[in-house]
Amino acid sequence: MTFPSPMTDVPSRRFKEASDAARKALEQLIANAQEAGWGTEEITVAFAEAANFLKDAHRKEPDPAGNSSISGAAKEQIGHGELYD
Repeated sequence: MTFPSPMTDVPSRRFKEASDAARKALEQLIANAQEAGWGTEEITVAFAEAANFLKDAHRKEPDPAGNSSISGAAKEQIGHGELYD
């Protein structure tokens, strides 16, 4: 799946575009998870927890490319062998 690029520079419209794109991506991920045997409630809670973890990690280290602090802080695996899905 590819994520669409923003179509505007207006912050309120960018937020709406990002929210719509994220919702569409999550709907697809939830459908894939359901096909794999996960329940809707458990997988949506897991996605929310993973998103909060990544948000907190980003606040601590906004540019992790040159620093391993996020991977060092990660205590749990998010996906099927990948640290970040």
